[in-house]
Amino acid sequence: MPESANKFFTRKISMEKLLKAKVHEAVQFIESKMKEPPRVAIVLGSGLGRFSESIEEPVVIATADIPHYPRSTVPGHAGRWFFGRIGSVPVIAVQGRVHYYEGYALQQVTFPVHLLASLGIETLILTTASGGLNPAFRPGDLMVITDQLNFTFNNPLIGKPDDQLGPRFPDMLHCYDPELVALALQTGADLGMELQSGVFCWVTGPAYETAAEVRMLRMLGGDAVSMSTAPEVIAARQRHLRVLGISLITNLGTGLSASKLSHEEVTATADLAGERLGRLLQEIVRRLP
Repeated sequence: MPESANKFFTRKISMEKLLKAKVHEAVQFIESKMKEPPRVAIVLGSGLGRFSESIEEPVVIATADIPHYPRSTVPGHAGRWFFGRIGSVPVIAVQGRVHYYEGYALQQVTFPVHLLASLGIETLILTTASGGLNPAFRPGDLMVITDQLNFTFNNPLIGKPDDQLGPRFPDMLHCYDPELVALALQTGADLGMELQSGVFCWVTGPAYETAAEVRMLRMLGGDAVSMSTAPEVIAARQRHLRVLGISLITNLGTGLSASKLSHEEVTATADLAGERLGRLLQEIVRRLP
């Protein structure tokens, strides 16, 4: 083989394996800072970062210090990881996520999930701020996610087989673990919280949906819509993690109320509901088998 061709194929193979190499380097850095292996990770959505204050004796790592970690550009998404415990359970709280609409590739958006899986977590809890599609929902409601609809028509697992970190064709039948869904609903009932449940829709954003799109999503079975979470679930299922999703309904979808939508409204509603969601998450973590 000519030398130029050999260099081309060598470079091509190294690019295909780049994700694995980046994850390995980042994991080595994080493990050097951890006190103990975590069991559970909680990803905190827009305005929900205060939950990290409930982590006992936390070790805090700025995501800017983690090799290859993407930087969030969205208000309400501070880039920090908190390592510690909730009760007797070792956890990681991920304060801030990155989104597809920020211009990142989906492999970058799901990079934190691969780090968490490689660190050995068993359960991934995802929270998100969402718009309500179900007319029975009200701002401030908490919805336990039972399934999802991908309206971006894109997927974080698209790519060369050599750069996959799990099966290329993961099953998505129970992408949100039924036992964890039941646990969350029972925990809410025990705490006197009226929780909703329903199907989550992922759209790219960053523009909010039109009234016609809201009607379409509702007709197709959606109960809440947001610009995150679903790609993380896909990557988590590829890595065989058990997933629980809880969506905070911060506003009604376009056309379901007279008010205009804004990111400020989303974060303000999330701030008001943060204490309630925090109590629910803490109790769910304590009850995990």
